[in-house]
This record gives sequence, structure tokens and C-alpha cells, in this order.
Amino acid sequence: MDTLRIEKINEVYNKIHCEPSVAYELNDYFTFDVPGAKFMPAYRNKFWDGKIRLFQILTGYIYGGLNKYVEEFAKKRNYEIEYESDFSADEFSLKEARDFITTLNIPEKYIPRDYQIDAFVHAVRERRSLLLSPTASGKSFIIYLLSRYYNARTLIIVPTTSLVSQLASDFADYGFASDRNVHRIFAGQDKQTDKLITISTWQSIYKLPKEYFEQFDLVIGDEAHLFKAKSLISILSKLDSCKYRFGFTGTLDGTQTHKLVLEGLFGSVRKVTSTSDLIEQKHLADLKIKAIVLTYPDEIRKMIARSADYQSEIDYIVSLSARNNFIKNLTLSLEGNTLLLFQYVEKHGKYLYDILKKDCETRKIFFVHGGIDGSERENIRKIVEEEQNAIIVASYGTFSTGVNIRNLHNVIFASPSKSKIRNLQSIGRGLRKSDSKDSATLYDIADDMSWKSKKNFTLLHFMERIKIYNEEKFEYKIYTVSIKI
Repeated sequence: MDTLRIEKINEVYNKIHCEPSVAYELNDYFTFDVPGAKFMPAYRNKFWDGKIRLFQILTGYIYGGLNKYVEEFAKKRNYEIEYESDFSADEFSLKEARDFITTLNIPEKYIPRDYQIDAFVHAVRERRSLLLSPTASGKSFIIYLLSRYYNARTLIIVPTTSLVSQLASDFADYGFASDRNVHRIFAGQDKQTDKLITISTWQSIYKLPKEYFEQFDLVIGDEAHLFKAKSLISILSKLDSCKYRFGFTGTLDGTQTHKLVLEGLFGSVRKVTSTSDLIEQKHLADLKIKAIVLTYPDEIRKMIARSADYQSEIDYIVSLSARNNFIKNLTLSLEGNTLLLFQYVEKHGKYLYDILKKDCETRKIFFVHGGIDGSERENIRKIVEEEQNAIIVASYGTFSTGVNIRNLHNVIFASPSKSKIRNLQSIGRGLRKSDSKDSATLYDIADDMSWKSKKNFTLLHFMERIKIYNEEKFEYKIYTVSIKI
């Protein structure tokens, strides 16, 4: 019987010692097609075969977080596994966790929920994990507990500048002296500090030399699904002596490749809770989904069917006055703070903002996109928290992720998308409770331009969103509205 001997090289890689024939099997087992590879220049220019290989056949190296999958590989083939290094979990009881939390003197309104404590206990025991924690589940609190428990030089990596400020602000809310203990890094900020905790965008540090990262004992990746793969791998690989490694994400994109890379770098997935459970437990606002399917005249359907081009269809949809006027009228008819999400700044978002401003002078209307810096976005967020009838016209990239507005009553999808991550993150913007709100409504605008048996691209995207709603056990109703051109 063949035997696989697993040796820990550092905190990033293990080495598998095995026969050459088994190494080739491992290589096949851990080789995956990258979704969308055929559209990438490297693939088109034949510099790359469109695959990712998580096992290095020449060295025997594999990411340290993939032991579970190596064990599955061995079990399927009846191979033995011997561990040359100690991979056993640390001891940490629920009582120890609760006793530690008590010492932090956290304000009463932030007393942890059971699932937060369970996630904290699991993370400490395993020393590395990818924690699946949906929007508004109190993810920042779990991050805070881990940061305080280890009391070591800590690097927290986030995808946006707004999250740098927000996470530091959350720590302050929990009773931590953030100004004295937390260093914030984003564009142009000094990278060096003697403060215990560093919070940085990945864009600000991924090019730094390995020596910079040797100071850290704990690394936490927040919104880990948003990191560019090469940049994330670069950072996590340089942290090869960093013993404690935790990734946090609201959702995964459903592809095996994406999941395995993140698990390899951080550790096995642990589901903290689900959005539907949080709603059922009254931790989140009740969610209503109104899916509005716009139908089009036959001449438009024929034209779209002939184009057979996704971008042409999108360009037509976002520039259509009748559709944009419908969105405007819908937005202005809604009571409460409303977030209107779009994809393209110049050809859609700015137009929606302009027509809303023109037709409504009695409500505060904000326009947020990538050109608006993090401090201004934070100011807008704070203003909206105090308002009851404001409108935010925002790009998916700026306000679909990581922006917490408790006082948000409505979310509108003005642009079509099939991304599971984007959709769930966007829905999460409206799910936080506030004193003035215990429910939220999502208006999902779709476009039916199908002709005969041929369904248009964006309608297919809508069908993917419906699948997501079913998977997440969200209740929804579908309404049909005829667009007059």
C-alpha cells in the first residue's frame, strides 16, 4: 500500500512525500480549470492553459490549508497517510472563551451571540480557518475577539479604504482604544508602525518585501473573496511564519477553484451562520424581494435576438430612456432611505443621478462611485444614518460590499448581474436593523427580451438570481411590467 507522508514546511506550505506515480495522481487531482480563463489574454495568447495547479509536482508542495482534501484523495485510493509534523488542534473550551470575553468589558449592546462565540472557539482551536459569515452577522466582532485574544502583532487585510476606517471604528465601539492601538494603511499612508494592530487594504501592501511581513504573528483577511488571487497569494505567501491565519467572507462564488485557493491559504471553511437563520432569529430585518420583469415590444425583442451580443444588450438596456424613467419613478415612489445600485458610472449611474436630481428637490440624493474617496463615502453613510428619506445612487463596486447602513429601507438593482457574491452582498446592505426599521425591500429589475425560444442574456442572469434566492430560502414575488418605447 502506498503511503503519503505530510511534512509541514512553513505556515504556507506542506510537502507531500510519495512515489512519483502517486505524485502524478495528486497533480491531476489538484488541477482545475479557471472559470473564464478563455477570455483572459494569457490564455488567448497561448501563454497559459487556463488551469490552476494546487500541488507542485516537482517539489511536492501544497497549501497547508488543504490537508482535508489530501486525506479525501488518499481515502478514495486506499492510501495511507503519515504526518511528520504536528497538525493537532489547540485546546480551547467554550467556558474559556466566555471568560476571556468577560475580561474585555464590551458594551452591553454588543454582547456576543452564540454563533459568534462558536466561531471564535473554532478559530482558536484550529489556528487557521476560512469563516463563512454573511453580511450583518457581526463579522467585525469575531475579528475583534481574535485580535484581542492573541494580543500579538496583527495584520488585518481588507479590500477597500472605507473598510479600513470602518473596522477601526467598530473596534472603538467595542471599547478598544483604536487611536492608540490601531494603525491604518491605505493610499499614501506610512506602512511602518509600532502599534499592535495594522489594518490595510491589500492594494497598499502586496508589493512590499517579505521582510515587512515577518513582524506579524496573526493575519486576518476580511471580505477575502474580493482579493485579486495573485495579490492575495503574494501577501499570504510572504507571511510564511505567521502561525494564526483567518479569512472571512460573506459568501463564495460557487466555483471549486475559488474555494480551494482560499481554503489553501487560510484553512477549511467553517459556516458561521446564514442570512435566512439571522432573519428567522430576528437579528436582521425581514426581507421582501419584489422582482420586476420588464417586457418589451416585439421589434425590440427581434433586434436583441439578432445582435447575439451580451455587451450590446447591456448598452441598450442602460441607455434606454423608458427603462431609466421607470427606475426613477420607482425610486421616487418609495418611502425611506433607498440605495440604487448600478454597474456603469458614466453611461448609467450619472444619468440616473441627474434625472433624480432634476425631478426631486425635496430629498437628499447622493452619487457614489470609485472616484469618490473613502472619507467622503463615510460622511455620506453617516448622513444617511440620520435621514429617513435619502437616496444613494451608487456603483456596485463601492456600496455593494462593506458599507454598513442600518437605516436603509430599500435596495434597487438597476443593472443586471448574475454574480452570487455581488447579489448577496448587495442584499446585505438592507438587512441591518435600526430603531426606525425592522424590514427591508429589494427591487430586482430584470428585462425579458426573449424572442421565440431564445432567451436574452440579462434574462438568463435574472434566472440565476432567482436560483440564489431559492438557495438562500428568500421569499420573493415576480411582477411583470410592459415597457413602452
